[in-house]
This record gives sequence, structure tokens and C-alpha cells, in this order.
Amino acid sequence: MPATPTTLRDRARGAVRDEVSKQAWRLFATQGFELTTVEQIAAAAGMSRRTFFRYFESKEDLVLDRLLESGESVVDAMRERPADESPWAALRRAFEAIVSLQEAHAVSSRPLQLMLHREPVLRGTVTELHRRWLESLTPLVAERMPRRRAHRGPDVRAAAMTSSALACLEIAQTTWAGDPSVRLAPLLDEVMGAVSPLT
Repeated sequence: MPATPTTLRDRARGAVRDEVSKQAWRLFATQGFELTTVEQIAAAAGMSRRTFFRYFESKEDLVLDRLLESGESVVDAMRERPADESPWAALRRAFEAIVSLQEAHAVSSRPLQLMLHREPVLRGTVTELHRRWLESLTPLVAERMPRRRAHRGPDVRAAAMTSSALACLEIAQTTWAGDPSVRLAPLLDEVMGAVSPLT
């Protein structure tokens, strides 16, 4: 079924959402999530508080929206990996879609990563993010898994592998965010390499 064409209004709305999100993440990086108000975000984006709520339901919704965009880039990268590549290797290469971006913008990315893991109000958002990433990536991992022989019951291998990879990514990101002396890509290689004998 062909995709519905994007209208001019859709593009305009998307541009406004992008600008609001950009200003919000800039404020989050400098003063944290809790201290940043919707009023401040709206003012930075050149709109009223009421207009902000036409685009996002809450600050948490704004955070989830941007993180899901990052997840989509990982899913797209996973789809493009060579068919003969192992699922674990494909996941590591797909993660590069966000790893390279975060390293390129380390000054702003590091405090944002710390914010995601330190702000109690965002724990539910991070949990929901992981659930959706797991939901999107698991079928792509399953396609690369070897077929089981003489085994009954649900096949949980792909979900277990995907969840493990996401946990590795989170550990690497959090460690990198708190230590400016290390690079994210080698750190993720090390973390995923420690788990790879089990995959």
C-alpha cells in the first residue's frame, strides 16, 4: 500500500515541532529537565504556552518524541545491514546511527544522557522508549536468527538478544556521559564484546 503523500501543512507542522524540540533540548542540556518549564520552551521557540500544547502533550511527550526519532534511525540502519551479517554484529552497526551523532555533539549530548538516567520523572519515559525500541528491533533480529530444531514453545531468543544489546547501549552511553575522557564508540564495542560470547 503506497504511503500517504506529505502535505504542506504536515511539513509545516513538522518544522514547528522540530524547532520546539530543538529549543527544549538546548534548555534541558543547560539547566536540566526538572528546572526547564513549558513556558521557557515556548518562549524560546517564539510561541505561547497554549500553542506549545498544540504540538506536545507535555515535556515528557517531547522527550519521548525525539528519542523515538533516534530509534527510527537505528531501525532503518538495521534494515540496511547485509543479510549475512550476524544479528549481534548488525545491532552494533545499526547503533552507529546514533553513536556517531552523539559523539559529534558530545558537549550537549553528555548532559542530556545524564538527564535521562538521573531525573526520576523521566524514568517512565525511558522505560516506554525501550519498550518501543524492543518492539521495533526484535522482528529484524529474529529474521537473522538460525532456525531452531526440535524445540517447541515461543522463540524468545530475538527479544533476549535485542534487550541485551539495548542494555549494552545504555551502559555505554551512561558511562560515556559521565566521563569526558572516553569515546562512546570504543566503549560500546567493549561492552557489547563482553556479552557477545553469550549470544
